Amino acid sequence: MVFSQTMRHILHADFDAFFASVEQLDNPIHAGKPVVVGGRPENRGVVASASYEARNFGIRSAMAMKTAQRLCHSLVRVDPRFDRYREVSLLVMGIFKSLTPLVEPVSLDEAYLDISHLVKDSLTPKAIALSLKTHIEKQTGLTISIGVATSKSVAKIASDMDKPNGLTVVPPGEETIFLSPLKVRQLWGVGPKTAEKLSRENILTIGDI
Repeated sequence: MVFSQTMRHILHADFDAFFASVEQLDNPIHAGKPVVVGGRPENRGVVASASYEARNFGIRSAMAMKTAQRLCHSLVRVDPRFDRYREVSLLVMGIFKSLTPLVEPVSLDEAYLDISHLVKDSLTPKAIALSLKTHIEKQTGLTISIGVATSKSVAKIASDMDKPNGLTVVPPGEETIFLSPLKVRQLWGVGPKTAEKLSRENILTIGDI
């Protein structure tokens, strides 16, 4: 991805429970129900995606399907349809590229967009993000959460702050204020073991770092 030398404005766009949301969209009977996409429990399957209704029961991606079914007896399990997910992803990436050629896909359901060249006094990054969210929902029936910041790393953290269907803007110069109170686990690459080691040194937040 190539950026200009002026102030950068980056969006991190991330679908909400992508696989599960596509299944709820394509099968309205599943709308509002706890849905998971993944393998069969008898075949030691795991959860690939969980709807927010399922997450309310403590179900998460990579969880054993047997465990998920124990947590929620009304759980709806759906076999993955990766061809369909790729189809939706291609449509959305095309919408992203119609906004800006500077698109960096991360996976089927998320991407970074550099909108620096679009921002002006009459068109703020927030307005661009809101317009994109509305366009995506109209074209696909799905919602995305967007983080807006001056860097990819901060935009990614911001996109996860207000899910589902969220929008979090970190204004230029307010990165430290935004990041400081957040748990160290919210940094990309910090897993449970690293967080535990940092905790032993009384480093609990990004501000502590």
